[in-house]
Amino acid sequence: MEGFRPRRLVLLAAGMATLFLALIGGLARMGWNLPARPDWVVLHGPLLMGGFFGTVIGLERAVALQSRLAWGVPLLTAAGSILALTGKAQTVAAAMWVAASLGLIGVFVVLLRRQPTLFMATMAGGAVLWAVGNLTWLLGFPIPHIVWWWAGFLVLTIMGERLELNRLLQPTPLTRAWFVGAMLLFTISVAAAMRLPDALRITGVSLLLMAAWLARWDIARRTIRGRNLTRFIALCLLSGYVWLAVSGLILLFGRPQIAGPLYDAGLHALFLGFVFGMIFGHAPVIFPSILGARYVFSRRHYLHLALLQASLLLRIGGGVLGVDAWRTWGALFNGLSITLFVLVTVTSMRFAKARHRVDEAATATR
Repeated sequence: MEGFRPRRLVLLAAGMATLFLALIGGLARMGWNLPARPDWVVLHGPLLMGGFFGTVIGLERAVALQSRLAWGVPLLTAAGSILALTGKAQTVAAAMWVAASLGLIGVFVVLLRRQPTLFMATMAGGAVLWAVGNLTWLLGFPIPHIVWWWAGFLVLTIMGERLELNRLLQPTPLTRAWFVGAMLLFTISVAAAMRLPDALRITGVSLLLMAAWLARWDIARRTIRGRNLTRFIALCLLSGYVWLAVSGLILLFGRPQIAGPLYDAGLHALFLGFVFGMIFGHAPVIFPSILGARYVFSRRHYLHLALLQASLLLRIGGGVLGVDAWRTWGALFNGLSITLFVLVTVTSMRFAKARHRVDEAATATR
């Protein structure tokens, strides 16, 4: 493994700082008395998508591709976050995030030429959805109308990565047809929901199809029988698939189109339960790979995973049942679980200038 790379740490730290400020803004929105500027409350979603997810995913691709075009993506997202947080240049920040997403599309064009596969095309589709979401936000569309485009960026990225790993299981034509159908249904329904909000019911169906695909064919069903980090990663993934299905059910039956408890429940079952479940599982592999560090796994990793699951049950249950106090406390413990995750991850990395051997379990599970 490469030695410690401090320049990469600066970009990753910028993404993590944006994450914390977005969390503070989100908790202030839920009624907690925190030192949050009004801009942070309004920008809770955009900061997470452009500043955190965009920076981390862009940084991961830049490390893999090693090109100037690729490095421009996390640089633009990080700079856009700084501008957005000033409260005086949100339009410029939005434009920078549009440019970053277009840059990520360019990265995937290069990768597709090298490796024209379905999983790479799926991740490229996610970059396109991110660009559409960023552009519609730049044009002034309200967040509830565009947030599912942003969700599509993360969902298609994750699904593409899982399909890539599932090559080991030699997917059948039925497996691939199911996968492609779910991706297309999601994309078409999200586009239709811009004019017909009830199309989100179809989005819910697509999420249920994805969850069923993952539950049936994902390699995590096998790696859960492993040990230590291998088992932890599989548990993060499998729990995330459950929350993906929960989000699909809420969209299908709950009509959470604009705002309110069901809107909050559907979004956060997806973004926190599914997406952060993936992040919790992959961070012990991806972050050390980006920074050139060695990672030491321990049982304390289960603390933030357990806290996330319990707090989601409280928050999503409060949203479905209409109990505001559950939602409020659940949101607080959501934030604490993510904070604990960052602390555990950072303190589990060991930095040195010398080369280190990659952990065998991490290599097997990415």
